[in-house]
Amino acid sequence: MPEKPVYLACDVHLGATPRAMEAAFLGWLAQVPGVASRLVLNGDLFDFWFEYRRGVPRGHERVLGALRAIVDAGVPVTLMGGNHDWWGGRYLREVVGLEFLQDPVVRIYAGKMTFLAHGDGLGRGDLGYRALRLLLRGRVTRWAFAQLGPDVGGLVARGVSNTDERWGEPTQDDRVRAAALAAWARAKLDACPELDLVVLGHTHLPQLTEVSPGRWYLNPGDWVVHRSYAVLAEGEPPRLLTWAG
Repeated sequence: MPEKPVYLACDVHLGATPRAMEAAFLGWLAQVPGVASRLVLNGDLFDFWFEYRRGVPRGHERVLGALRAIVDAGVPVTLMGGNHDWWGGRYLREVVGLEFLQDPVVRIYAGKMTFLAHGDGLGRGDLGYRALRLLLRGRVTRWAFAQLGPDVGGLVARGVSNTDERWGEPTQDDRVRAAALAAWARAKLDACPELDLVVLGHTHLPQLTEVSPGRWYLNPGDWVVHRSYAVLAEGEPPRLLTWAG
């Protein structure tokens, strides 16, 4: 019997996502143990996440409990750090039980050799963000931010987040960024013939493209607007779906 499929989602942005979308996501998580062999969350599960010595951001207890329940049911959960939640660590790994990643990986999912990355900093353009990313992920910056504590740090993060600007139709900048990532994915597949699938997120725009026979670029989309996710089943093309409850 083939394994149950792999379920993928990204860009949920918990803490900034509209309440209806967050409730829908929790409903989607509830059905994962019965239908999936693995859950992959490809970045920006949280609109802000930083692990402090004195605690972690508050307000995510329900989703963290749901993820722990999935792990306890025997379904591994992988969380890729995104540009909003790259600063995870021991709490996610040891308390919640997630496989928490901070760099792109190549894994076999449902028989498909898969390159997995959140997507920030990849592709043409976005030069300003690339420079900022080096600063934000530097050891000194992380140490300084840790001194603020969860409450002050959360206020600072909410002040610079632009998630609330993405609750409507995609802007021209969004489409340009999505096109740049799609072009990067096609080039990655051309350069790495062993790959069957490139999975990115970050753009909030769902996309599934067969670049060449049996080889795909997949972006699962987001839960800020689309409630979209992807399913990988062995021996089948990837599927891009919308959660209707």
